[in-house]
Amino acid sequence: MRNLVKNIKGDKAIWAVVALLALFSFLPVYSASSNLVYVVGNGTTTGHLFKHALLLVLGFGIIYGIHRIPTHYFKGLSLIAMPVVIVLLAFTLAQGTTIGGANASRWISVPFVGISFQTSNLAAVVLMIYVARYLTKIKDRTIGFKESILPLWLPVFLVLVLILPANFSTAAIIFSMVLLLCFLGGYPIKYLLSIIGTGLLGLTLFIVVAKAAPELFNNRVDTWERRVESFFGGEDAEAGYQIEKAKIAIATGGLVGKGAGKSVQKNFLPQSSSDFIYAIIIEEYGLVGGFALMFFYLLLLFRIVVVANANPTIFGKLLALGVGLPIVFQAMINMAVAVELFPVTGQTLPLISSGGTSSWMTCMAIGIVLSASVKDFSVTSVGGKKSKVSDSNPLEVLSGQV
Repeated sequence: MRNLVKNIKGDKAIWAVVALLALFSFLPVYSASSNLVYVVGNGTTTGHLFKHALLLVLGFGIIYGIHRIPTHYFKGLSLIAMPVVIVLLAFTLAQGTTIGGANASRWISVPFVGISFQTSNLAAVVLMIYVARYLTKIKDRTIGFKESILPLWLPVFLVLVLILPANFSTAAIIFSMVLLLCFLGGYPIKYLLSIIGTGLLGLTLFIVVAKAAPELFNNRVDTWERRVESFFGGEDAEAGYQIEKAKIAIATGGLVGKGAGKSVQKNFLPQSSSDFIYAIIIEEYGLVGGFALMFFYLLLLFRIVVVANANPTIFGKLLALGVGLPIVFQAMINMAVAVELFPVTGQTLPLISSGGTSSWMTCMAIGIVLSASVKDFSVTSVGGKKSKVSDSNPLEVLSGQV
């Protein structure tokens, strides 16, 4: 154990924030799991707690293993992993799984172990690494838009197209994060505007075709439409019900909450342990607990920016931002949904919500950020000698000047 602790490297503040979030998650997950047990009739509260603990232990194992990998190795790994995730996404979508007639092909079952794997989460991490690698590669060149279509935007849109029919919110988050990373990496803004226009046009065509000929392929366009309409005052029984119960939980929580395990709305919210766990947290721990949790995510964001600023390589900067920012972005979206600032999206609260492989992908991303924070930024040359890599001013990537 002493050797294990001695081998822990990287930003200690990130380690501390992640550990605190993980430890805190046991309280709301254990409390909210009573919904699964006594309302849904699925398992026991102890069983759900044990499963959550096992997932987090394995997740921290992933963080530890990943953070020991030198940052520059991820360049080559992204090239190998991109074709793999595209195949996995295509296989996932081809399953044609439906819920209520809508496409729900998000998971594939891992043989022999009895768990499901959400391939879009892996694709998001791999794609951000791939984009960071490409932006690093062209940092000293004047790149034309046509020249970047095949190596950069084709893989991006291929991933988005394979995720979109079953999971719009994840596709939208990935697209937004890619655009943000490209902006920070110095990709010309006029080209980014063209990409945004192309993306909006493609989404519009997809919706039009899906509405005009719904029998062609399974999709969730009707679900998206109902959720947006519900957000703007329309009627959607499912989304409206969840939001109303979430607002009741928040309103009754008050300043300091009802106390650990004393939530009432957890028995009525269908996704109380995952999508709407933030509402349960506020009901039990009040606005004090809700704002404290938000503070830790913002602290994580701050440390991610610090890590990116401190890394002397362009790839290290973009890598830390590319895989780190989506974690905080997803957390803010989850909180915004709970307080009805966003339509219902189905995004979980990273490191807090009960879940499966999604927490592992979050841990993988955190491990990569920690790898970028390791102070020994040396690389080994062909001759075996080590030399420092410093291809830019540390502030250039954050100001968009690459």
